Amino acid sequence: MALASRLLSRSRQLYAGQAILQHGHATSVRSYAKEAAPTNLPPLKGDEMLKSIFYEVKNKFEIALGVLKKEKITIDPDDPAAISQYAKVMKTIREKADLFSESQRIKYNIEQRTQGIPDARTYLLTLQEIRIKNGLRDDLGAESMMMEALEKVEKEIKKPLLRSDKKNMSLLLAEFDKINKKLGIRKEDLPKYEEELELKLAKADLQELKKDAVEAMETQLKREEFKDEEMVDVKSLDIRNFL
Repeated sequence: MALASRLLSRSRQLYAGQAILQHGHATSVRSYAKEAAPTNLPPLKGDEMLKSIFYEVKNKFEIALGVLKKEKITIDPDDPAAISQYAKVMKTIREKADLFSESQRIKYNIEQRTQGIPDARTYLLTLQEIRIKNGLRDDLGAESMMMEALEKVEKEIKKPLLRSDKKNMSLLLAEFDKINKKLGIRKEDLPKYEEELELKLAKADLQELKKDAVEAMETQLKREEFKDEEMVDVKSLDIRNFL
């Protein structure tokens, strides 16, 4: 059960939020965050709210366990087939438990951080802060290109660009389209970029799971009663046996 708990807690696809602008994260420079869907539930207070949160988390956890009891996961971060299968299992959990995909989480995080920012410059600087805070790289130099595009537009209109200024925002978005084209980012390719991201996260999760499993077995073998035992190959472990 401990190994299964590690799997659930290690899955950043389920429980973590990361930011934007890394090419592998499939976020074009024109993508502005969509508003989070409003809830249809009545407002809750005090104990009712805590109870609601508890049952929601409990339900999602049980759904995840239910999927893990059925699906075979091979802890082998060097095997593309194992990585693909793990990513598939995590996607199944997300869909059944109604959780965000990584791209949806990225958009949601951006929306929360940038809500109410009136001008385009502060908005772009906030995106940069989000990226840096989450330890992401801008290997393509998209940020500097976006800021140059903004400066070009503001020089042309001779004033700071407000996000509510639809006419002049369209000028900036047109510049962003040029950047996307230059970087080779196409809207129709976004599903492919998202899939690549999920595979990268799946590999990272399997690497962490392998590390945890090896450390756990090494600790166990140090105990006197297990001194004559040999460490098993992590790839041979079947998490379903620990649930």
